Amino acid sequence: MAAMGDEALIGRVLDERYVIGQRIARGGMASVFMATDTRLDRVVAVKVMHSGMGDDRQFTERFVREARSAAKLNHPNVVAVFDQGSDGEITYLVMEYVPGNTLRDVMREECPMPPRRSLALIEQILIALSAAHAAHIIHRDVKPENVLMTPTGEIKVADFGLARAVSAATTATGGTLIGTVSYLAPEIVVNDGADARSDVYACGALLYEMLTGLKPHAGESPIQIAYKHVHEDIAAPSATVSGIPAYLDALVARTTARNRDKRSADAHVMLQQVRQVMRALDAGIADDPELTQDLLPRGPAVIGDGAAGDSEDTRQVVPLAGTGTPTEIVSTLGGFSATDSEATLHWTAQPATSSAAGRQAGMHPMMTPERYKEVKGKQPPGRRGKFLLIGVIVLALLAALIGWYVGIGRYVDTPPLVGMAQAQAVTSAEGEGFKVTFAERKFSETRPLGTVISTNPKPGAKILPQATISAVVSRGKERYDIPKLKGMTIIEATAALEKIHLNVGAKTPKFDEKVAEGDVLGTKLKTGTAVKRSTDVDLYISKGRKPITVVDYSGKTQEVATKALQDAGFKVVVKPAFSDAVKKGVVVSQDPNSGTKFKEAVITLTVSQGPEFIEVPTVLGVKANKATATLEAAGFKVQRLGGGNFSVRAQNPGAGQKARAGDTVTITFVGFG
Repeated sequence: MAAMGDEALIGRVLDERYVIGQRIARGGMASVFMATDTRLDRVVAVKVMHSGMGDDRQFTERFVREARSAAKLNHPNVVAVFDQGSDGEITYLVMEYVPGNTLRDVMREECPMPPRRSLALIEQILIALSAAHAAHIIHRDVKPENVLMTPTGEIKVADFGLARAVSAATTATGGTLIGTVSYLAPEIVVNDGADARSDVYACGALLYEMLTGLKPHAGESPIQIAYKHVHEDIAAPSATVSGIPAYLDALVARTTARNRDKRSADAHVMLQQVRQVMRALDAGIADDPELTQDLLPRGPAVIGDGAAGDSEDTRQVVPLAGTGTPTEIVSTLGGFSATDSEATLHWTAQPATSSAAGRQAGMHPMMTPERYKEVKGKQPPGRRGKFLLIGVIVLALLAALIGWYVGIGRYVDTPPLVGMAQAQAVTSAEGEGFKVTFAERKFSETRPLGTVISTNPKPGAKILPQATISAVVSRGKERYDIPKLKGMTIIEATAALEKIHLNVGAKTPKFDEKVAEGDVLGTKLKTGTAVKRSTDVDLYISKGRKPITVVDYSGKTQEVATKALQDAGFKVVVKPAFSDAVKKGVVVSQDPNSGTKFKEAVITLTVSQGPEFIEVPTVLGVKANKATATLEAAGFKVQRLGGGNFSVRAQNPGAGQKARAGDTVTITFVGFG
């Protein structure tokens, strides 16, 4: 690709299979082209990697592994990976072609979005990421450009695992991680490894942008923005857009916590939290303190104002009020020193010296281990106090256990039935104690006939044991045969196509000798061809009979004129005629000899038979006047030798001889001379 631009790729065939068409997208590490898979006769998207991706061999090996891993994801919200390969210097990936726009296009038009709209979009993204995380695949580069939206509003996430292959190639040569800096988790910025929580951070940052219309952090350069991801918390959306409830602020704070230990564990957990917030919004709840507290970042917070005198040793680690997780600690972010004031986490942090700021109803302020030892050393030992403490702990554990069981523990994961045949799905579900009902059948471009497309609840969602799972079964690909439309009016053809969910496409006019002008001649695709729903069917429309220009062949031989006119589509009638001026066999005249006529029209040719020869009648012995009249009536001119009306004594030419019409016959009278 070093010497080959995107334009040079158009029309090229990769691996004798993929014909590259127009470019539909270009990013920092690849360009995406629409292409045709000639082997399977389908439209696909081909992502061609740019040059400069590090050591070619190492990158290709890593790229193949990641593409192979991504290809294992078989989910309706994930862009399917069909193939991967190299053709010369070109490394490419073949994916499902998804018509429509990217989430970035939608955000440009709709941001800032209403909370319910933002959450509905994030929900679909998280469904795709949940499937990936369950398969131990991390995206690493969640951004609006990698979220595709079909014309029906369905979301598909693309480029799973490719950021990992690219970053491996670049860091091996001293480069930097390729990714969109606006959504990079702090641990990725400081090269501390990525996990499912890194995708959660990106989704939280994306949710913030959809709610506010602003990037989570702004800066004059990518380095400044990356620095802020490590050192500054993302602001509450309500600080920019009024009316956003506190529990939605808490969700953004939870998912974008700089310390990943405080974030939602993975996309599945965040998905459940998003749905909690959606239910609260749908119920019209403006404020829910319990939900807000439940969603706020969990885990320890670092105490310290980041002053120059603070050191790592002087920082105190205490649990957040009400979290019950004192063993968790916050590590220094990305290797930044403790004197970096922006490295301090601020979410509901409780200072160790505070007596009331962090107090909640029915709770004492949290203590550090050192303060606990100091206070405990001043109190006399007592068995009663120990028993009370044990009792409180037991009750707390019991309450936590009951809450866990009611909220989570009694539920199990919905088994993955998607992709199975009906009988197999029933056997698999019943083997795990569930019942299955098949609610409906739908067409599917990706699921074979008779296999499960989706389930309710979705795979991996929480469900009670022995519950019933509702499944949707594939009817196979939705295809319709192009009907016979010849002879129909355009209105009739349109109705016939709409009846089977097809559309009238381009209309190409053509002359036709039989089909009336304006009616349908046929279709560009053969009648009976199976096509997808909403396909545009191109039609040929009759222009009526084709007019033919009449060429005058007067002066041409009969053979030449007849053949030319017949080749043009006319019928020819020959009419013979004598002619003194035109040679025998040559056209004297043509009717009609100009203008236009339709096919099969009659053209009359008058063809010369040469001069006309007439037998000279006998006028011997006939009176001169009568002889003259007889000869003129026969078509001759008469020359009289002598005067008077005497009887003809001689004639030239003689009686019975042949002469041309118009020739002169000389008559001689009796007594002359």
